[in-house]
Amino acid sequence: MIKKGSQIVCESLLREGCDVVFGIPGGAILPLYQTLPEYPELRHILVRHEQGASLAADAYARITGKPGVAFATSGPGATNLVTGIASAQMDSVPLVIVTGQVNSWTLGTDAFQETDITGITLPITKHNFLVMDARDIADTIKEAFYIANSGRPGPVLVDIPRDAFNQQVDYSDEPSIDLPGYSPSTKGNNRQIKRAAKLIAQAEKPVIIAGHGIIISKAYDELRQLAEKAQIPVITTLLGISCFPEDHVLWTGWPGMHGMAYSSLALDEADLIIALGMRFDDRITGNPQKFAVNSRKIHIDIDPSEIGKNISVDVPIVGDVKEILLELNPIIEESAHPEWLKRIDQLKIEHPSLKLPQTDKLLARQVIKDISEITDGQATLVTGVGQHQMWAAQHYRFKKLCSFLTSGGSGTMGYEVPAAMGAQVADPDATVWSICGDGGFQMTMSELATIVENRLPVKFAILNNGFLGMVRQWQEIFFESSYVSTGYSGNPDFVKLAEAYGIKGIRVTDKTQVKPAITEAMDHDGPVLIDFIVEQEDNVYPMIPSGMTVNEIIEENLDQKVTS
Repeated sequence: MIKKGSQIVCESLLREGCDVVFGIPGGAILPLYQTLPEYPELRHILVRHEQGASLAADAYARITGKPGVAFATSGPGATNLVTGIASAQMDSVPLVIVTGQVNSWTLGTDAFQETDITGITLPITKHNFLVMDARDIADTIKEAFYIANSGRPGPVLVDIPRDAFNQQVDYSDEPSIDLPGYSPSTKGNNRQIKRAAKLIAQAEKPVIIAGHGIIISKAYDELRQLAEKAQIPVITTLLGISCFPEDHVLWTGWPGMHGMAYSSLALDEADLIIALGMRFDDRITGNPQKFAVNSRKIHIDIDPSEIGKNISVDVPIVGDVKEILLELNPIIEESAHPEWLKRIDQLKIEHPSLKLPQTDKLLARQVIKDISEITDGQATLVTGVGQHQMWAAQHYRFKKLCSFLTSGGSGTMGYEVPAAMGAQVADPDATVWSICGDGGFQMTMSELATIVENRLPVKFAILNNGFLGMVRQWQEIFFESSYVSTGYSGNPDFVKLAEAYGIKGIRVTDKTQVKPAITEAMDHDGPVLIDFIVEQEDNVYPMIPSGMTVNEIIEENLDQKVTS
């Protein structure tokens, strides 16, 4: 059967289960766009900026578990995707990016909008392809999806010259995968699994650290079985938040730079750490030479390069965390650690990381707590990066699985608006709250138009302090309150901005207005933006300064807080 390259792209995407594409057309990719009406099963969402496409695809992938797909044209269209691609690579999110390229005969001539996007993205993709012949498109896209969603997930880019989209070739609907040398291991070593079970049986003060890998592999039940069978407290990483219900008696917060003090202290006192689907990154370890030195460590992860990279471990197990726990849990002995659990309860009393000061001021933290209460922990929260991200992670009680979406390793400001859009597209029935800083919100707020255009009922909470809050906090603590280039004096009227887009806008200036505003937003059947004018100089605590240890933790002194 004779098909054009553009038709093969569409049919290949459908074959892989793709039903939504985020993107913007342009000259080099226009033949693909002109083919889209032939395939109504492919829903295309026209974003306002290519970065919005890649970040929306990222959130879509996290919610659905299948690769998110984005389109962009050559040159600046493709380069605008880079931030979202890099963010997905750091956070192990499967994406398939299709970019248009200039005609093949003009490659290397500095043609209009020619950019070597495969070269640019080589360090930030799991793999990428330049497809010069339409006969290779079907196999390439099949391979792209397989690579993106196998092993440690990640983004894959497929760059296709304009003439290949138009090329007519004999098309077979039975593409194949030919990837010699690529065979990620999913089953753990049986001997190491038995060693892990033995260490767990011997431990008196064990702790589980559950990371994003639990969510990726959907190992929720297996994690809970392990924790409950051996009565082991569960600490999550930032990206692991919502992999374990936070109303569970064994939930013990999240650790690190701005995590709960009691979580970091529990890790420091533990005699065994069971790391599941996580990286021992610097935000958790601080000084790696002094991290949890009194514990033995079991590390289970799909990516062999992460095991032993930052922290030495006693039992390394490479493989899919769900498959390994299915092997490990049956041989784990039922046990209890009452004294250890009592000690953790005592740490929570001694280090009340989540207690709020008594004040009449409008605190961002209070807004998060009220959203948590009114939604009963059942909403999907999407955040940008900064103080609001940390407060959301600290003060929202996540009871719904896979309900916290944020940029972790890359720390991408601007994630909050397009990612909320992608999350709502992925799960139309979910209540999606986008928790925003006034700085990050303005980086991608053009996607409000996309949200209105697609009738997506996202609720936005802008925690508006007129600052790049986290940077201001560092300047206060480490640079004697020298606030250089962190204050925003030209912010727009966010309520009027919302109304300009056709979105319901609400402004809150007093703490008594918070709950009524949240309730009003929840009752509205469309998107809502609430501009919370919060205290400007409020800090995120606890805080472990970069490269330090839990012994250098800075905690909030509530006794010294002004109460009015």
